[in-house]
Amino acid sequence: MINTLYLPELREMLAAEDQSGLAEFCRTLHPARIAEFMEGLSPQEAWQVIQTGDRATCAEIFGFLPEEIQIKILETGDRQALSQLIADLPADDRVDLLNRVDTTIAEDVLSLVPSDERRDIRRLQAYPEGTAGAVMTTEMAKLPESLTVGTALEELGRQAKDLETIYYIYIVDAEDHLRGVVSARQLVTRLGRPETPLADIMERNLVTVEATDDQELVAGQVADYDFLAIPVVDQQQRLVGIITYDDVIDVLREEAEEDAYRAAAVEPLEDGYLQTSLLVLAWKRGFWLFTLFLAALLTAFALKSYEQIIDQVPWLVFFIPLIMSSGGNSGGQSATLIIRALANKDVRLSDTRRVLARELKMGLLLGSTLSLVGYVVGFLLLDGPQPLELLTIPITLLIVVLFGTLCGAGLPLLFRRLGVDEALMSTPFVTVLIDIGGIVIYMMVAVRMIGGLLEQVRPAL
Repeated sequence: MINTLYLPELREMLAAEDQSGLAEFCRTLHPARIAEFMEGLSPQEAWQVIQTGDRATCAEIFGFLPEEIQIKILETGDRQALSQLIADLPADDRVDLLNRVDTTIAEDVLSLVPSDERRDIRRLQAYPEGTAGAVMTTEMAKLPESLTVGTALEELGRQAKDLETIYYIYIVDAEDHLRGVVSARQLVTRLGRPETPLADIMERNLVTVEATDDQELVAGQVADYDFLAIPVVDQQQRLVGIITYDDVIDVLREEAEEDAYRAAAVEPLEDGYLQTSLLVLAWKRGFWLFTLFLAALLTAFALKSYEQIIDQVPWLVFFIPLIMSSGGNSGGQSATLIIRALANKDVRLSDTRRVLARELKMGLLLGSTLSLVGYVVGFLLLDGPQPLELLTIPITLLIVVLFGTLCGAGLPLLFRRLGVDEALMSTPFVTVLIDIGGIVIYMMVAVRMIGGLLEQVRPAL
C-alpha cells in the first residue's frame, strides 16, 4: 500500500526532471525498498530514476528490480550506460542477466564493458547451466600465505570495495592453488599480534566443490556445513570462485520450484506464469497431461477385459472409485515421503530394504484398517451379496494399499538408482500406475471370490 503513495511524487519529479530530488530518493532508503516503491513505473521510468544515484547505488537498486524489468531495461536502455551498470553488478548476477536477453543485445553491451570484466563474464558463461561454475562469483578475498596478519588486513582493506563478501579470506600460492582459509573474525581477534603469519592460523582441512559439480549438490553441502560461502576450484585445485549463501538460497528455491512443478506433472517454467506465453504454457502442461491421459486409458482397457463379470455382478462398479482412490492416495503419500526423504538425505539407496520393509508394514496397517471399514460399508450398503462375496472388497483394499505403498516408495528409489531425478516419479504418475494395477487386482479377486462366475468369465481372462 505504501509504495503506491510514492508513485505520484516519482512521476512528478520525472516530469519536472528533478534530478536532485530523484537522487535524494535513491539515497534515502534501502535499495530493496526503493525497488519496491517503484512498482508501477515503466522500465524506462525506473531506469531514469536509478540512474540519478551513483554507480554503486544504481547497481544495487537494479539488482532488486523484477527480472522482467531488468531485461526490458537492458533491451531498451542506452548501451554505454548499461555497459557501466553491467560492470558494477556482482559477477554471477550479470552473467545470469546477459544469458536471459537477446544474444545480439548482450553482445552489443558486452563490447562496451571494460576488458577485465568482459573476460570474467566470458569465463563464467562457459560453464553449463546448473553447475557450480554457473552460479559462483569471482569476487572473493584471496591473499598469499606469506603475509602476516597486519599486512593481510592492510591488503584486505584495499580489496574490500571490489568484493561481494569478506566473510572468508582464501589463502593461495603463487599459482592460485587453494591452501587454506582464514575468517575475518580470526584476523580481527589477532590485531594485537599483527606479526602472526597467515600460515599459522589458516584452516587447511577445506571443504571445496569443483566448478563442474551440480548446483544442487553444492547447495546441499553449504546447508550441511552451515557455510556462509564455499570455495570453487578447478581440477588442479586452483581457486576460481566462491558460492555465497544468498546464491545457495536461490538454487534451493529454484530446485524446490522444479520439484513442485514436476509433482503436478508440469514441465518447469523458465519465466513467470504471466510472462509465459499461452502456447508455451499449453505445451508444458499438455505434454505430461497427454502422457497421463494415455496411461489412464489403460484403466479403461483393463475394465473392458472384465466386462462379463461386471455385467453379471453390477455392484462391483460401486466400489471402483473406492479401490482406485485408496491405492492411489496411499501410493502418492509414500512417493511424496520418499522423494522428500531422498532430497533431505534422510534416506539413501543403501536404505532401500529398510524403506520397503517399513512401507510393507505401513501398507498392512493402513490396508487392514481400510479393509475393515470397507467391509462394513459394503455390508450396510448392499442387500444382495452374501457376506463371503463381500470379502472381495476388504481383500482387494488390503492388496491395493500394499501395492500402492510399495510402488510409491520403490519407484523413486529405482529412479535415483538409475540416475534419473526422482521428482519425475510424481504423484500423478504413481496414481495412474496404481489405478491400473488396482482395477486388475480388484477384478482378479472378484473372479476368485465369487466362485459361481469363475467358469463363465474364464475365456475373458
